[in-house]
Amino acid sequence: MKTVIGIDIGGSTTKIVGFKKNGSSSTLIEPQFVRATDAITSVYGAFGKFTMQNGLELGDIDRVLMTGVGASFITKPIYSLECKTVSEFESVGLGGLYLSGLDEAIVVSMGTGTALIHAKKEGNATVTEYLGGTGVGGGTLLGLSKKMIGVDNIEHIEALCSEGNLDNVDLRIKDISGDKSFQINGEITASNFGKLSDIASKNDIALGISNMVAETIAMLAVFAARSFKVKTVVLTGNLTALKSITDVFIGLEENFGVKFVIPELAQFATVIGAALCDGKD
Repeated sequence: MKTVIGIDIGGSTTKIVGFKKNGSSSTLIEPQFVRATDAITSVYGAFGKFTMQNGLELGDIDRVLMTGVGASFITKPIYSLECKTVSEFESVGLGGLYLSGLDEAIVVSMGTGTALIHAKKEGNATVTEYLGGTGVGGGTLLGLSKKMIGVDNIEHIEALCSEGNLDNVDLRIKDISGDKSFQINGEITASNFGKLSDIASKNDIALGISNMVAETIAMLAVFAARSFKVKTVVLTGNLTALKSITDVFIGLEENFGVKFVIPELAQFATVIGAALCDGKD
């Protein structure tokens, strides 16, 4: 039984996963991640931790597939194992469909920035198309929070959001229209930070930033879904772990007729997809 290793090398975090292959079937080995100051240190740390904790010897590994912004730094074999670089966008699409169990979807990768992929199974293959993206993402959340409220720890931002009130920050449809027959739900944002109050607290501002990031991503996903006439968007990436982000998507489903799906292990979709790229297993 051979194991395929997938590695997603980010700017500060490296994720790693494995598939144990037995004939035509594969078993997922639970993914892990490590943090390090540079790509090479991060990769070797992740590889060593993963193989040790899962009792894997070098002879057990069939191949190593890498993706992510740091993959270009790995130019030599890892412990004599040849490493193949695969498309990050293809990895996102494959991972999103694998985790969601869907045959077609818009897959959104929410990391430092955001990428949108249309992924569709066609026979035994999966066709992926990179649709574009936005610089609005986790980096935006951290950067604006640091500048506006002096907080750049994601756990602290999440805690602040839980006590925030958007009424002190955002201008919403209900604030500018009293027409009950209006086509748009009154709770929908008309202008992010368009009603920022002098009494807005850190909690309110943190929630406003989080809401703006999530709404920007959500609307791009809605437009993409409509253009391909699909009803389901799969959300992946580190931002799926934040309730202040995911609550926004859930709140927009009914208004725009799109189902947002956050599968288990959504944070690891790209690295899982990388391990599936070679041969599309």
